[in-house]
Amino acid sequence: MKFELFVATRYLRAKRRQAVIGVITGISILGVAAGVASLIIALAINNGFRQDLQDRLLGSTSHVNLLRIQSDGIKDWQPLMDRLSKEPHVVAAAPAIYEQVLISRGPRARGAVLKGMIPAAERRVSDLLKTVTLGSADALEEPAEAPQTAGEGARATPPDESPTALEGVGQRVAAMPPIILGKDMAAELGATVGSIVLVTSPQGELTPFGMVPKYNRFRVVGIFNSGFYDYDSSWAFTRLSDAQRLFGLGDLISVLEFKLDDIYQADQVAKQIEEAAGKGFMATSWMEQNKAIFRALRLERVVTFITIGLIVFVAALNILISLTMMVMEKTRDIAVLMSMGTRKSQVRRLFIAQGLLIGVIGTATGLVLGYALSWAGGHYHLLSLAPEVYSIDYVPFAPRSMDGFLVALIAIGISFIATVYPSWSAARILPAEALRYE
Repeated sequence: MKFELFVATRYLRAKRRQAVIGVITGISILGVAAGVASLIIALAINNGFRQDLQDRLLGSTSHVNLLRIQSDGIKDWQPLMDRLSKEPHVVAAAPAIYEQVLISRGPRARGAVLKGMIPAAERRVSDLLKTVTLGSADALEEPAEAPQTAGEGARATPPDESPTALEGVGQRVAAMPPIILGKDMAAELGATVGSIVLVTSPQGELTPFGMVPKYNRFRVVGIFNSGFYDYDSSWAFTRLSDAQRLFGLGDLISVLEFKLDDIYQADQVAKQIEEAAGKGFMATSWMEQNKAIFRALRLERVVTFITIGLIVFVAALNILISLTMMVMEKTRDIAVLMSMGTRKSQVRRLFIAQGLLIGVIGTATGLVLGYALSWAGGHYHLLSLAPEVYSIDYVPFAPRSMDGFLVALIAIGISFIATVYPSWSAARILPAEALRYE
């Protein structure tokens, strides 16, 4: 062990004539440990929210969406989708319809986004259908022969459920188009698998009595739980053909969805798809659609780092005070060492080593504590949240090794800076002056 580190270790462990120095040294170590642990936990929470939000968004939505500008929808979408599917980085594509509707069951009603889809294509671009926990998404598959209906966009009248009209009700229910509701929406409507709900479209049709909304009855065949409150409380899925009939769109769709092999190339690929689609189209990426959310998380990360980093700064002040008082206490010892041939540079390194020992011990303790608490919080979901406010029902923890390295580097760096003045002051001690009255 080097001379400076050996003496610094002895000074750190030795009993002191002034107990207050030992107390301040202990507070310094605890302060560094608390600051480091707090930073690790705060950064783990921030990273957990960002990662969880990104995973849920990318699992529930496509990476790139292509829409038609100033038009009711995209015509001849099949050849367009086949052509754009060959663009670089595109691994899958799917058509979809998004429309605002009112879903009601008895006296209960809820505004919702109804998504019309082709299940086989949807499974290639998102994981929403994999989150169906009750019922089955297989019921959305197109039947071999479409059942006869009263006509496209027809307004269904409430069936007569009197005892004299019960015959044939089972057949009518089976012929109703299927729908899958979000968990929270189903709970609010009091709907379960097999329930009948009324879906009303604001896009009505003109009659002699004025504009009349279109509506149709749907049979609930599944309930999904994505874990994302915005989707679970306001989204519903049905077949693409049923959505087209309800909204009277014919063979139009509102959006083409694309899945990419590299999610971070979404902006560049969106521009390529928009150019390849031609004039009148607009492509948006998941990064652009959620830019405000991820920008807020980045800003929160910086603010958190600065705010909690003040704890480490306060601990560094304690290190400064502790070393300054130790220099005053060890003046005679320093003078004896210098009179025996110890160089000034060695004295400086001695007190720098002592301050760094305090910083390293506190940093190591804080890292162990921070990562242990982060792992426990993420593994056992110790902190719950209100999903209607935060979109998720627990605080996610996602500690990263790079964060630990950065925090440790900063904490030890601040501890080193705190040793500059005390070590410089110790090196300026004159042995003759210090020992004159001994």
